[in-house]
Amino acid sequence: MTEKERTNRAWYIGADRDEVGRAAILVGDPARIARIAEHMTDVHFVAENRGLKTVTGTRDGQRITATAFGMGAPIATIVLHELHALGIRNFLRIGTAMAVAPAKLGDFVLADGALRAEGTSNTYAPLGFPAIADFDLNTKVRSLLKKRGKPWHAGIFGTYDGFYTEMFGLSGERRSIIETLKQDIQRLGLIGTDMETSALLTAARILGVRASTLCVATVDAFSQEKIADEQMAVLERDMFEIALDTMATMAAD
Repeated sequence: MTEKERTNRAWYIGADRDEVGRAAILVGDPARIARIAEHMTDVHFVAENRGLKTVTGTRDGQRITATAFGMGAPIATIVLHELHALGIRNFLRIGTAMAVAPAKLGDFVLADGALRAEGTSNTYAPLGFPAIADFDLNTKVRSLLKKRGKPWHAGIFGTYDGFYTEMFGLSGERRSIIETLKQDIQRLGLIGTDMETSALLTAARILGVRASTLCVATVDAFSQEKIADEQMAVLERDMFEIALDTMATMAAD
């Protein structure tokens, strides 16, 4: 592969520069790629590579790319970094998060920033560097949430690497340890927890691009109650609409 080819083609995503749009939506679940494509026109599916699925389509006259990273901060930042290398400067992660009061199951949660409790962001900036969402991007998301009358909260996420060791205790001693961590989360006033946001926000700041996270609260952090599949299906469509409208506006600026 030549230097020019490396510059114009993403290593892991497998997308060429002309296969991506002017803004990107990052999702975890690969199954969401086909579903979000239904909300766009002139759709082009990039050939799947290493399990990473990407689609680019048109929304309000703007080309938007959506890529599924799977799960976790390392691969999420690889996807962001590669799309940045292809020329994209606006990113919104959408998906699911654990809810912490006052957020309730089914509410939207928007990250103004995040507690950096994962390891990937340390490769971009020292731990004292804040993980802060882009103000202009969040202003547009807030406006659409209000316009659509959706219950939502904005605040600080907590981002962790260990799902079963730090976020969701199955049983026994580990569950007791996690309960103590959750008390710290509540004391700090976090509104949700996930595995990607702080790394994405830190990487985006260092790369000089805009980024934020909008999630549906699908699991109660304390009771571990989960949202019903039927309700999530409805909220997912709302999330797609808000995300696509937001990124179409960002791409047009």
